[in-house]
Parts: sequence; structure tokens; C-alpha cells
Amino acid sequence: MQRRHFCLGALFASLGFNTTARATPASYPSRAVRIIVPYAAGGGPDVMMRQFGPKLSAVLEQPVVVENKVGAGGVLAAQYVAQADADGYTALLGSNSHLIQKALQPDLAFDPLNDFLPVTVIATSPTVLVVSASSPYKTLQDLISALRANPGKLNFASGGVGSGAHLGGATFLSLLHANAVHIPFKGSVEIPVSLTRGDTDFAFAIAGTAIPQVEDGRLRALAVSSRDPMPQLPNVPTLHGILHSELAIQEFWFGFWLPQGSPPEAVNKLFAATTTALQDPSVKRKFAAAGTRVIQSDNPQSFASFIQSEYRKWAEIIKLTGVTAG
Repeated sequence: MQRRHFCLGALFASLGFNTTARATPASYPSRAVRIIVPYAAGGGPDVMMRQFGPKLSAVLEQPVVVENKVGAGGVLAAQYVAQADADGYTALLGSNSHLIQKALQPDLAFDPLNDFLPVTVIATSPTVLVVSASSPYKTLQDLISALRANPGKLNFASGGVGSGAHLGGATFLSLLHANAVHIPFKGSVEIPVSLTRGDTDFAFAIAGTAIPQVEDGRLRALAVSSRDPMPQLPNVPTLHGILHSELAIQEFWFGFWLPQGSPPEAVNKLFAATTTALQDPSVKRKFAAAGTRVIQSDNPQSFASFIQSEYRKWAEIIKLTGVTAG
């Protein structure tokens, strides 16, 4: 597990904070808060948290420790946090990936709808349909023509079965009535490498991972999964505009979840601190530069309702695609 600390440690030690004893709810937080990130270091969500961590630390007036726990499409991180002490000091960077995994595998040893207390959503990002910069596919239509002319001959990369990249590719193919081979990797950071090596033909990479690679000239963007064109890729069409299906609109959101049973004071204070930190203009600029848009919940209850509606949506996408966990 990789760790990054955004510490104000010396200051708080001098003020006499006890960093080992469990805090009472009224004094929350009195020590470091850990954010468990289910994505590999260097990927879009990890970079987002590295940018946001110092701002959240400053508002909380405590260190924020970002820990990467990668595996099983986010399941390992979710199970870890679900079993952590319900004291408000271990949070999950939850996302719709966790809803997808539960819909695919009902017997998983965690329940995203009942094992956590939603705090707030913080950001949303579409995926970008990308190919290598050296690929013969210059436009989305080029790729569609190749898929139809060569059924089952092309392949697409993802960060694992049931990941956003997997569902994005499967939805694309289902709406086209086309076939391609799915190549799952252990994490999303492997997607650009597989494309540039020529191991895979196309992929749906989260915008935070894809856009820097497009700007560096290593990848070519053919389409985006947002409803509207992205400001960072103004000349790249939307899949919705080409395929004319609401299911082609796939935004991947991220938010903080605490273990079920965490003190209400911890939920409310983390919500308030996150809301304040997200209002920092530098956070919005950094997120936007990577294709990530800051969004905020009105309150923890509204985030919980949003999660319920998202679960229903992704269950519909899974039914459309026929994706299974096996």
C-alpha cells in the first residue's frame, strides 16, 4: 500500500493533540484521516487525490494520508474500509465502480449501499475513447468501420473486469452490434502503455488518465462519453451524438464514504471540510485541466440518494452489455 502524507504534523504536536488515542466525536478530527484510493499511483483518480489532499488537510487542520490499495476493480479497497474502525478516520474514495462490481458479483463480501455512510461526491469525469497516436484509426468512424469489417479481430484494453473502461467498451460494442476482444489489465495506468506498444487497439480511459497522454502526443482521442463535448477536447465528438443512446453517456464520479456506524459528527465535519476545500479555485483549475469536474452534494443524504439512482443505471448498462464477472 503506497502512502502520501500531507502533514501539518509539527504544528499539531506542539498544540498537544493526541495522535494515538481514539478521538471523541466532538473533537473530530484529532489525528490523521486516511483516504483509501482503489486506483494505482499515477492514474487519474490518484492524481486528483494528491492534488486535493493538501487542501482538505488545511481545512481539517490535520494530516490527510492517501493510501493506494489496488485490486479486483476496487473491491479490495472497499472491503478494507468496510471492515475498518467506524471512527471517521478511514474513508474510501468510493465511485460507481463499486456499484458496478456489486451488481456483477452479488455475493461479494461488501455492500456499497449498506456498508458505508456516504459523505459527499467530489468530482466527475467521463471516459475518452483513445487509440495510439500511430494507430491507423484517425476518426471514430474509422474505428467503427474497422470493427464492422473485422468482427472479433480487434481488441480493447481495460483496468479489469467490470471497470469503467470495460463497461465503456462493452457499451460501445453493444450499441454498434459489433464484437471485439476484451483485454483486462491489473489497473488503468496500464491502458496507455498497452496502446502505445500496439498490444491493444482501443480503450475507454478515464479522462484524467487519457488527456495528459493525448496532450503529450502519445494517444489520439476519438470520442468522449460525456453528454457534451469536453472543453479540453473541443473537436472530439461525443459518443451520445454518434450512437444516439443515453446509455452512451457515462460519467465516472468519485466521493468519500465512511464505514457504516461512523459517528454522525465525523460525517458532518468531513462533509463540511470537503465542501470548503472544493471551493478553492486552484482545485477546480487542476481538476479541470485533467478533464475532471468538481461537483458537490447538497448534503450526505442527497449523496446517498444519488448512489441509489446510479446503482439502477449501471445495472441497466450491465444488462445491455451482458458483462459478467467471469
